[in-house]
Order: sequence, then structure tokens, then C-alpha cells
Amino acid sequence: MLMGWEAWFTGGLIVALMGILAMTRAAPDMVFLGGLVLLVLVGIVPAEQAFEGLANQGLITVGALYVVVAGLRETGGVQWLVQRVLGQPESVSRAQLQMMLPVTMLSAFLNNTPVVAMLIPAVGEWARKYQLPVSKLMLPLSYAAILGGTCTLIGTSTNLVVNGLLIERAGINLGLFDITWIGLPVAFVGVTFIILTSRWLLPNRQPAVSPSDDPRRYTLEMLVDVHGPLVGKTIEKAGLRHLSGCYLMEIDRDGAVLPAVSPRETLQGGDRLVFVGVVDSVVDLQRIRGLTPAASQVFKLAERRSDRLLVEAVVSNTCPLVGRSIRDGQFRNRYKAVVIAVARNGARLRGKVGDIVLRPGDILLVEAGIGFLEGHRNNQDFFLVSPVPDSTPLRHERALLALTILGVMVLLSGVGLLSMFEAALGAAGLMVLTRCVSIVGVRQSIDWSVLLVIAAAFGIGSALQSTELALNIATAMVSLAGDSPILNLVMIYLATVLFTAVINNNAAALLMFPIAQATTSSLDTSIVPFAMAIMMAASAEFSTPIGYQTNLMVYGPGGYRFSDYLRVGLPLNAIVGCVSLGTILWLYF
Repeated sequence: MLMGWEAWFTGGLIVALMGILAMTRAAPDMVFLGGLVLLVLVGIVPAEQAFEGLANQGLITVGALYVVVAGLRETGGVQWLVQRVLGQPESVSRAQLQMMLPVTMLSAFLNNTPVVAMLIPAVGEWARKYQLPVSKLMLPLSYAAILGGTCTLIGTSTNLVVNGLLIERAGINLGLFDITWIGLPVAFVGVTFIILTSRWLLPNRQPAVSPSDDPRRYTLEMLVDVHGPLVGKTIEKAGLRHLSGCYLMEIDRDGAVLPAVSPRETLQGGDRLVFVGVVDSVVDLQRIRGLTPAASQVFKLAERRSDRLLVEAVVSNTCPLVGRSIRDGQFRNRYKAVVIAVARNGARLRGKVGDIVLRPGDILLVEAGIGFLEGHRNNQDFFLVSPVPDSTPLRHERALLALTILGVMVLLSGVGLLSMFEAALGAAGLMVLTRCVSIVGVRQSIDWSVLLVIAAAFGIGSALQSTELALNIATAMVSLAGDSPILNLVMIYLATVLFTAVINNNAAALLMFPIAQATTSSLDTSIVPFAMAIMMAASAEFSTPIGYQTNLMVYGPGGYRFSDYLRVGLPLNAIVGCVSLGTILWLYF
């Protein structure tokens, strides 16, 4: 079939975009937007349709899930998930297994997207706490959800879409576990492949500077809340043993100092814990439920703790507090802020924070409202004033509420009472209304680059369909198979994988189903194995970030490049395809 220049132009552009993303470090959102703009300029995609993807329910769902995740993060729900679900790993491979098995099982019965959205921040926190490369965990998280989704009819929306077409056009209604005979061996082989090969195929990207290399070592005192959850726990069980970039120097218990603290030491209410560590570890300590800064003046500030942040301020030689202690200089009254820790050339500063006599060059870690930054950024009392990222104290009292909202969202969407779109919007709204997340947190939580990639991909995918390029390619591939049902099955699977890699997986399934139906009618064979092949091919795409929504969600948190997906995804696609097709042939032919 002859194709117009529009189809050739679209095909060439898609190949060029994939090449740019695979061979360079260009930002995917800019590459896709550039491609979409070019399609608009040449008249292939009408201007009024170019950004219809921004109104797509899938895109809005992803945006709403960012807000839900922000609510979990700001209330400390993430820490709960890390402790209760993921545990303590012994190695990277063990960590992957501990994470992938429950995710695979959950995704078999729940929508993949909320499962991954729920665990992205938890896995990031887990990796940082146990010094694991996050790039070894985020893609396995997405892939485990995808593999689990192939195990039941309700595991992914694509399975439901294809089953709906079977009911409508062939009068066949698949059972919940009909696809399990194919999906279960695929999931087993896929998880095994990832664990065995990730050492070589997945990148090992870690910060250029380790937290432990940071020369700013603060001395920080924290109190164990008398009625908090840490009372009665050992240092090990309380999670204070393996802190990245930080260690517990001593415990002050009713005036008696316990140095060289044993991991089996049991915490008591009112214990004063003295830590030495870098600023990131101080932020981590602030987030542990049951620990509060020993500086009692923290609770006398006007702003609510949830509206404050940590600020680093370097004392200048003209500061009026030089030569005076923090308490005698009345730091809180003068600056409307409280010093919770001090760093001085990496030295261990003894005594209570309020008794430390300030010197020029001391770095103060200050808890303050946002007004401190604006009021003292150019103050000659300090050489430098800068905020500590993600340092707002957690709303621990709302952690249970945030987890409940998340659980209700997953349950209602999983059993089909609400669509994922409705459940995510409702959960995001509740997170804001119940003050589990602040308005500032909402604005900062949304990754606009990911949303722009999704929107632009919809526009480019529409060009692939409107020019009939996809239809012509699919028809040509199937025609090569001749009258062999087995070869036709293989071609339909391959064509579905190809289109899923560059357009929406549901769109790829909708495109291929009528071609499969026409093929089976001409061959006088059952449509069921072909429908199963479409389900597996459209639901299990690993080689591009745009091939599946969860792949795109982990792109930023994992620090990946487009080529990383190709390196691990192409062989995984091949293995999953062989197992899927082999099992379908064994069951139906």
C-alpha cells in the first residue's frame, strides 16, 4: 500500500527522535516537544490537536499521584513503608528481590500505577538509608509492576480493554485467571532475569560526592519523646544504627553519659542523644518519629513546625554574637529562629548547643520560618544564608491519615469502584484538604518534565495513526506471515510490541485487535490466542520510558538515560516474548 509523504515524514521523525534520545543526553521533554512542534509546522498534526494530551486522563492521573506521594512524604508515611514493607537488605540483589516479589503480587490485583507511585519515594528513601544505588532499584520496581500486571485479567487496563473487545466483537469473555497460565511463567522468568543480570545491565549511578565526604559535620542533640514510639526499643530496632553520614556519639541519660553506645542499648523517654553528622543526616533525624530537637526554644517559635525549614547560616566576623554563647546572645529573640546544630571545621563541639560560644566561620543549622531567608539573606551578620532542601519538619500526627487515604485510593481503584483517574484526584484532594501536604509542597511535587513527555507522546502517537503509518506497518508485517497461524501470531505480537514502544499501550492494543480479528477470520482459527498475544505484548514493554506509564514515572527518580532502557529492556522484551509466545503455542496450538 502506497503511503503519502506525511507517513514517511512521521516515520523518519520518530526514528530520529529515538536516535537522539538513545545516543545523547538530551532532555526527553524537549526532544518530544520539538518533534511535536515540527509535526504541527508541517501540517501533519493540527494545532488544535497538538496538546490534547494535556487533557488526557492518564496524564492528569500521574499529576494527581505526585500530590498523593507528596502527602506521604510530608507526613512521614514513606518512612513507615520503608520499615514495614521493605525491611533491611543485605545486598543489592537481595534488595531487588525483597522489593520485586511483593510488588509483583500486588500488581496482579491492583492497578500498576498507584502501586509504583506509592513505592517510588519509599524505595528512594530506602536506597539512601542503606547506601544502595537507586538506579539499581527504580527500573526493577517498574518492571516488577508490569510483570505482575500480566498475571490476571484485572492486573492492567490493557487486559481489560482487549477483553472488552473480545466481548463486543467475538462474544468471548475471559475469566480472571485465564491469562495467569501465560503471565505467571513470564513474571517468574522476568524477575529472575532482572536479578541475575542487573549487575551488568543496569547503571550504577551514585552522587559524585558521598555524604560522608561533606566537611560540614554538625553536632546535634535530639530528645527521645517520653510517650513516643522509640521508648523501649534498642538502638538497632529504632533505626539509629545505620544512618548514612551520621553516627550516635553518646547518650546523656539523667546527667549520666553513655559513650560508645551499643546497638543493643534500650532507649528511655527523655534520653538526650548526641549525633555527629552531615546536613543530610540531620534532616533524616528530623524526620524520625519520636525524636525532637533538644533545643527547647524550637517550640517557642511563632510559626507551626510544618511551616518551617532548616537554613544554614555562616557566622561573619561582624556578627554581634561572636564571642558570646547562643543562649546569652538571645539568638531566638534577635533573629526569630533557633539554632539546633553547629559545625566548626569538622570538630566535635561539646556541651549543649545553647552553651556554644560562636566564632567567625561557624556554620549554624537554624530552624526558622520562610521569613528568615528573606530578612537575613543580605544581612552582614552572616557570610551566607541558604535553605536546606526538603527540610520541612514532617507532620507525623497525620501519617496514619495519609496512609489511610493511600490505602482507600488503591482499594477503590483496584476493585473497580472508581477509575484510577477518579481515585487519584480524590486522594490528591483529600491530601490537601486534610493538610497532609502544603500548597507549596503540591507545587514542588509535580514533575512537569514527565507530564510534558506524556503529552507530547500522545501528539506524536496521533500522527502515527492519522497518517495510517501504523496500520500500513502492521498490515505489511502480518502479510509476510502468509497462511501460517503461528507466523501470524508472532507477527502480531512483534507489531504490538513495536507500537507500544512509541505510542500508548492501550492505543497499540486497539490498533492491533481488528487486524488480528481479520487475520483469524481468514485463517479460520480462534481469536483467543491472538488476543492473549496482544495483551502480553501491549502490557509488557520494557525498552523505552514512554512504552509504559510506570517506566516514565521512574525515569527521573532513578537518574536514568534513554539508553538505559534499551540496554536492559530489549533483552527483557526478547525473553518475555519468547516465553509468552511459547506458552501460548503450548496452550492453544
